Amino acid sequence: MAKNTTFSLPLFALLILLCLFDHVRSDHRYHEGDSVPLYANKVGPFQNPSETYRYFDLPFCSPDGVKEKKEALGEVLNGDRLVSAPYKLEFQKNKESKVACKSKLKKEEVARFRSAVNKDYYFQMYYDDLPVWGFIGKVVKEGKEPSEYKYYLYRHIHFDISYNNDRVIEINVRTDPKAVLDLTEDKEVEVKFLYTVNWKETNTPYEKRMDKYSLSSSLPHHLEIHWFSIINSCVTVLLLTGFLATILMRVLKNDFVKYAHDEESAEDQEETGWKYIHGDVFRYPKYKSLFAAALGSGTQLFTLTVFIFVLALVGVFYPYNRGALFTALVVIYALTSGIAGYTATSFYCQLEGTNWVRNLLLTGCLFCGPLFLTFCFLNTVAIAYTATAALPFGTIVVIVLIWTLVTSPLLVLGGIAGKNGKAEFQAPCRTTKYPREIPSLPWYRGTIPQMAMAGFLPFSAIYIELYYIFASVWGHRIYTIYSILFIVFIILLIVTAFITVALTYFQLAAEDHEWWWRIGHRLVVLNDVSYVGRSFLCGGSTGIFIYAYCLYYYYARSDMSGFMQTSFFFGYMACICYGFFLMLGTVGFRAALLFVRHIYRSIKCDDGASHAIDHMFYLKENASFYNAPKESSYAVT
Repeated sequence: MAKNTTFSLPLFALLILLCLFDHVRSDHRYHEGDSVPLYANKVGPFQNPSETYRYFDLPFCSPDGVKEKKEALGEVLNGDRLVSAPYKLEFQKNKESKVACKSKLKKEEVARFRSAVNKDYYFQMYYDDLPVWGFIGKVVKEGKEPSEYKYYLYRHIHFDISYNNDRVIEINVRTDPKAVLDLTEDKEVEVKFLYTVNWKETNTPYEKRMDKYSLSSSLPHHLEIHWFSIINSCVTVLLLTGFLATILMRVLKNDFVKYAHDEESAEDQEETGWKYIHGDVFRYPKYKSLFAAALGSGTQLFTLTVFIFVLALVGVFYPYNRGALFTALVVIYALTSGIAGYTATSFYCQLEGTNWVRNLLLTGCLFCGPLFLTFCFLNTVAIAYTATAALPFGTIVVIVLIWTLVTSPLLVLGGIAGKNGKAEFQAPCRTTKYPREIPSLPWYRGTIPQMAMAGFLPFSAIYIELYYIFASVWGHRIYTIYSILFIVFIILLIVTAFITVALTYFQLAAEDHEWWWRIGHRLVVLNDVSYVGRSFLCGGSTGIFIYAYCLYYYYARSDMSGFMQTSFFFGYMACICYGFFLMLGTVGFRAALLFVRHIYRSIKCDDGASHAIDHMFYLKENASFYNAPKESSYAVT
């Protein structure tokens, strides 16, 4: 059984990787008179990109024997539902006012068309894999009152097609504003749908036929804004780096000199500052399983993001490569689940955790759990709307199989490898048995103010680029400048790491040793929401700012409306921002851990003083002066 499973895993992974590439198509070469495939994709309100419906959900007259095009996984996830269109566009065959079909619209069908025209519906088609769009009708406002509006349906489409030798290069669609059908009144009408085809030759090579879809994001004024965003981000990085270099490093140098001088002077001199808490700074956190699971999920999401950038930079995600991004996300997330299992279990065992199986289950559900619940709700909404965003049962089965046959086994294998790695937590200082009492801190040193500061700086480095990303994901703008986006991502990581390190130092200097994960008895005893966490939450707080930007974008920069579009926008953006929280929280904690290890490795810690502190807090515990935990961990190099 194990042998068969071992064989099936690589084979199934190979089959999934094939989905990254376009499914089998023709070589896009045609002879005069050959039938070139034209598929009608979907219709929907222009301002609501997630609310799309099948083309023939509107009462267009359909040709005999409508055929559905077999779609890849990513195309289905993207909401594409391609069917054969009622127009016949043979290669190099001009046509003038050709009748596509005739139909008699009932009163209910007229009302449906009028409602669609009123909501500014558009249609999308693909001709030889080239996208084309057009609006289905127009509203003429003859008066101020809606009752005085006139509604018209376009019934004549002009196709202007360019070719080079035996290949299709470009296609544009125009609607005839004079050939319209009046939909203002609810009455039965007969309609005749017409189309005209004009072919012309061009010198544009086939390899550059998709370039025109990238021009909108490469226009000079857009590039200026992108470069302004880069400069703004670089200035933020330079200022923050300068702050660390001139202030933090100087303070650390003075601390090292001071502590070295104290060691040579009187031995009974009281320690202060961050050296004073050297016996507590590496104390293992509460809820170590949850902490390790968050690190594992964050590491996996970071790896996923890096792979997506690599594919984008090598040109896999060219404009309108239908579903390639969604396919890559599903496949790479499945194949990187082993990284999450290894990272979480390895770190959990370093923290002397014992129930690694539970930790592995928590790692697998920490991100996928909320995502699955969100998907179930939104898919139910899409089914109620009969929208194309509703996944078919077969696609859901495929995703479940990927989870069962690839994601879960790799997660378990990574967990076993992490458990058997036998790595030890490297702590430069001995941890005392009883924790020190944390002094009272001013309000601005609480977690929420610190998170606000830690999240604002990284967000300020990316917020300009966020608009273009949102306009691409939740609009119709095309984004292709992945190199600039990658630079912004690197800057985001640097700023997140730097600000987390700086805030961690100030926290330790205030003799607050709970720097990495503050969840536990202090939350219950003090009932203080500021005692929730530090380095991880500060690093991931940028995700909260991004979600706050979602509110601004929805109400101020977009025209989205309706329950379905609103729920899709805020639901899936909540999952994306949660993923950013885990990923950047992991980056912030790793940077803070590296920094803390470095500074405590650079000083000499007195173990004798640690034993004295243990005895002092033992007396406090017996006197009920301090509610210390009965079990604690030791971290020894």
